[in-house]
Amino acid sequence: MDITERFLNYTKFDTQSAEDSESVPSTPKQLVFAAYLKKELENEGLEDVELDEKGYLYATLPSNIKEKVPTIGFISHYDTSPDCSGADIKPQIVHNYNGGEILLSEGIISSPKKFPELLHHTGEDLIVTDGHTLLGADDKAGIAEIVQAMCWLRDHKEIRHGDIRIAFNPDEEIGMGAHHFDVEKFGCEWAYTMDGGDLGELEFENFNAASAKITIKGISVHPGYAKGKMVNANALAAEFAKMLPADETPETTEGYQGFYHLLGIQSNIEEAKMSYIIRDHDREIFEDRKRFIQRCADRMNEQYGEGTVICEVKDQYYNMKEKIDPQMHVIDIVLHAMQACEVAPKVRPIRGGTDGAQLSFKGLPCPNIFAGGVNFHGPYEFVSIQSMEKAMQVIVKICEIVADFNN
Repeated sequence: MDITERFLNYTKFDTQSAEDSESVPSTPKQLVFAAYLKKELENEGLEDVELDEKGYLYATLPSNIKEKVPTIGFISHYDTSPDCSGADIKPQIVHNYNGGEILLSEGIISSPKKFPELLHHTGEDLIVTDGHTLLGADDKAGIAEIVQAMCWLRDHKEIRHGDIRIAFNPDEEIGMGAHHFDVEKFGCEWAYTMDGGDLGELEFENFNAASAKITIKGISVHPGYAKGKMVNANALAAEFAKMLPADETPETTEGYQGFYHLLGIQSNIEEAKMSYIIRDHDREIFEDRKRFIQRCADRMNEQYGEGTVICEVKDQYYNMKEKIDPQMHVIDIVLHAMQACEVAPKVRPIRGGTDGAQLSFKGLPCPNIFAGGVNFHGPYEFVSIQSMEKAMQVIVKICEIVADFNN
């Protein structure tokens, strides 16, 4: 089976996760695909294949050398985003893309005018959707690449490698992918998530992240007799929002710039609830941001009375760079592998999070490598077959380099 057929098989499964669920995994349909993957790994001859009750799938490609070298791992998630339907996906292959518009279905066009990334893949074979669902390259492309690489190593015994562990997990798209990952069972010195975007992406920096829940208490009084009595929580919510810097929002920042992002408001006169996320790559500035949003609440309490505004800030994840910097050989190996595979590295910070960030703080250094998909989470998502093949080659080369790690 080639990598294209493997990926297309995976897109037949609806594995959308759900943010409002309290179960693990968040949707039972994810377990259907996990069971399929388990059988596939067994049929391909991998060892120690284990699927736990929470949907975490682990397996091993045993070493083919006598020397003791580091055990490394490769990880991808199999859930797809709640942002767009992942059911009844109808993938199409555009052979030898010519740089023009792509007709996905009647009235739905993917154009390089809107998505200039398409032009980076002129002359390649692109897998696209029919414009009604996402594709699922995030992150089933990563899974296909890992499985294909393990099969390649299995069939090419002349390529030296140590023990290789692989794992596939649910619920990454809702921020829960690493929560139940058994790092001790995985048993690796370090690992890589194959969950990046376009060809060459390599990421080992991400946002420090926190959530902030703001609750504002008002007092409802008949508006005809409200003078000196009413406290309008709607108005106080608007006042609170204006206290945060207008030029430090997602729509005004890029690169390493952090932000405050108002996710939503539920509001009436008696009570307003505001939900924020706080992001910054720099840990000290991140801590300053958390203190600032608390000071905004304190100032409003000074003006309107203690208990008017309640601010609850909770950390979500941290910048993996803190854990990767002391072990930069983990990155150097990828850079050497990309060079050997004629892939130009694009080292950039993630303006978001990744399972690898949480895993790094659980003791498993875990940077993120490209899987080849573009325009994730929507109906214009696509992946280049050639990019998937390159990602597979990079995995193989990493395993080969690590086999000589101590030499």
